[in-house]
Amino acid sequence: MDLPVDEWKSYILQKWSLLPKSIQVTISTAKTLNDLFLHSSLLLQPEDEMFLKRLSGGYLVGKDPDASLFYREKGNKKFQEKDYMGATVLYSKGVSHSGPNSTDISLCYANRSAALFHLGQYETCLKDIVRAQTHGYPERLQPKLLLRKAECLVTLGRPQEASQTISDLESNFAAKPTVSASQFQILQRTLCRVKVKVQEKKNLPEIFPEALTKTFEGVDLREENEQIPCASSSVSLHIDPLKGRYLVATKDILPGELLVKEDAFVSVLNPGEMPPRPHGLENKWDIQVTSGDLHCHRCLRRTLAPVPCDGCSYAKYCSQECMQQAWDRYHSVECSLGALLLTLGVFCHVALRSALLARFEDVDEVIEKLCGEMSKQGICLPESEDPAQILKYDLRGEGEKKDEAVVTPIPGCDINGKYERNYNAVFHLLPHTENHSPEHKFLCALSVSALCRQLEAAGLQAFTTDLKPTKLKAAETPVLCAELNVWGVAMLRHMLQLQCNAQAITTIQHTGSKENLITDTQQVRLATAVFPVLSLLNHSCSPNISVSFIGTIATIRALQLIRRGQEIFHCYVSGAPSVSVLAKRGLSAGPHESRMGVAERRQKLRSQYFFDCNCPPCERERQRPSAGPGREAFRCHCCRALLQGDDVLSCGGPACMESVSRDLLVSRLQDLQRQVGAAQKRLRNGRLELATQLLLECQSDAKSFLSADHSVVGEIEDTLAQAYAALGDWEKSATHLQESLRVVEVHHGPSSVEMGHELFKLAQVFFNGCAIPEALTTIQKAEKVLLVHYGPWNDEIRELQKMKSCLLDLLPIPGGPKE
Repeated sequence: MDLPVDEWKSYILQKWSLLPKSIQVTISTAKTLNDLFLHSSLLLQPEDEMFLKRLSGGYLVGKDPDASLFYREKGNKKFQEKDYMGATVLYSKGVSHSGPNSTDISLCYANRSAALFHLGQYETCLKDIVRAQTHGYPERLQPKLLLRKAECLVTLGRPQEASQTISDLESNFAAKPTVSASQFQILQRTLCRVKVKVQEKKNLPEIFPEALTKTFEGVDLREENEQIPCASSSVSLHIDPLKGRYLVATKDILPGELLVKEDAFVSVLNPGEMPPRPHGLENKWDIQVTSGDLHCHRCLRRTLAPVPCDGCSYAKYCSQECMQQAWDRYHSVECSLGALLLTLGVFCHVALRSALLARFEDVDEVIEKLCGEMSKQGICLPESEDPAQILKYDLRGEGEKKDEAVVTPIPGCDINGKYERNYNAVFHLLPHTENHSPEHKFLCALSVSALCRQLEAAGLQAFTTDLKPTKLKAAETPVLCAELNVWGVAMLRHMLQLQCNAQAITTIQHTGSKENLITDTQQVRLATAVFPVLSLLNHSCSPNISVSFIGTIATIRALQLIRRGQEIFHCYVSGAPSVSVLAKRGLSAGPHESRMGVAERRQKLRSQYFFDCNCPPCERERQRPSAGPGREAFRCHCCRALLQGDDVLSCGGPACMESVSRDLLVSRLQDLQRQVGAAQKRLRNGRLELATQLLLECQSDAKSFLSADHSVVGEIEDTLAQAYAALGDWEKSATHLQESLRVVEVHHGPSSVEMGHELFKLAQVFFNGCAIPEALTTIQKAEKVLLVHYGPWNDEIRELQKMKSCLLDLLPIPGGPKE
């Protein structure tokens, strides 16, 4: 939900349509962002704010004891069903809705510790036990909590601490018997069992460390770039009057080489599908699991036991440290605005947070630019700088003569020519104001104005902390106080920047059946962020780099050999065909020339990024006289040749005269896809034989009218592989997965990240089927591909290495005894 909710967009669009033509023209032709913001904010009426307030009321982001009880009871049911993961998430929701230092929050923490114990998350369980005690866990329930603590300590190989916990428990028993006789007997038996464990497991090493990817933190650039601190010395920053800013290789770069490791300047967790709750709805508390329930809202780390903000139920963090950092830097302002920010969308939230983060940097030059013009004719923010003009900036120092200037050749760099991950770099990202529609600019301006009004009404000194007193004496506007007006313009600039400069932070989500030891992967959007260095890269439909993420850190690696002097290219186009195995698998990285036609790519780039792509792949496709039927083609049911044509398709065979309507074939394809979906549903529900039979029928039908490389053919083969794996028939599973892999290679290429994930799945199948030579060969191929995209810290690569080590141990020793 990048932009505001649909109700607000429709409301503003109607408001725009009712404006007098003269006002529409004034706003449409505004020469500066200051003019655009001031003219629009004057049109924001109290009834508009009331409508927005009603929309925001549908988001339940406050503390609510009733919600805490609701989620705790739902979690208890999951716990009784032995769904400990589901119980953990529901207890976490209960924690979020509970007030600090309350019985509610202590009970939720204690219950969550029990679920974590059963999940084997002993360290995290111990932390939740401490949290439950800190928030006043009832004394009568303390014995079972202490027993759980002792068991965790024993399992983690910390017998001395376990013994001390047991001693404390026994002392409490003797001093204050708080349980009934029957409960006391049960506790005594458990206590005896734990004591035995303490003796048996002394000096046991910790076997269940927290699953946080810390290896990545040690992955650094070999030689840091003096001009771009988070880039390697293998690249340099250039500017061109036509291309703008871009990165070039300073030497030959090998595949897999780390070029950039950049922490986001700002990031906001994607709330997922969170539509406002209609008023009066009985079941108003949602048990749906979103990314916000499983990831830290500051560093984006995955966590099973989030720590909530004390003031709202929405923001959650992986630790007390992350929570405090977020509070100090931005959440103290955002906390009371949670519902409004969810209504106004992620882009508006990113714009606000960018401005809040700017307060902690030396942004005097930007503030002077913003504030210095307030008393003149308007704030002249650079909106669409012409690269030919911005080659020269007049940044005179106080001691310099008027006719002398310090030249900063590239926007976003400081006076020493350094381009850093800071607010100055973010500020100079282009908003492309002249390319946005008047309606879109009006929507953004009114949304930011409403946010500023709310900040002012709440009395929050969000932007005044670091401003010098002399900068706060500008004349007040009729709408907002001066400093909020200044930052309102800045936030509008950031909101307009995001269409072209926002980066979706993605993560690989593992799905599939644990019972069958097969993992499927899905790439999901986790957050929206701004990376100043990543934003420097120009587009190509056949990129030479791969971007991946861990938390808020982006890494850029070379996909192929990049020669000295060549430009570094990223692919802006995201997504896959709307109906295909590739889309269902959710993997969106890779050369997009192999996924979309040139017309579709150009349309997406023109509509979002405002340029026509002229990269070599696009030029080659446009010059090609005939593209042929393509990979998603239909074929003749008589001679099996590919069909060609538009509305009526004809057989391409030399002696076949068959022809068929395209609409008829499309209808048949849609029926087939529905059948595949029904089979997948049966597979998820454990009806394996029925699912397999239906899939085999789909396979036969697909072969009769689809090309061998059609994505739906690949989807059927992939699902059949899952079905046979669930049945334990690893040989058949591998056969079908190899067919699926062939289709993936045709669509994405042998070195694509899609190919890497599919090879990982095939390695698992061979491993589980004890096909040692085939498994080792596939592991080697998968490692080679995934290392280029992710580097050695990737979870799948480490899993492959574990499989390889295990398989090598099973190989017979040359010259050894034979059985």
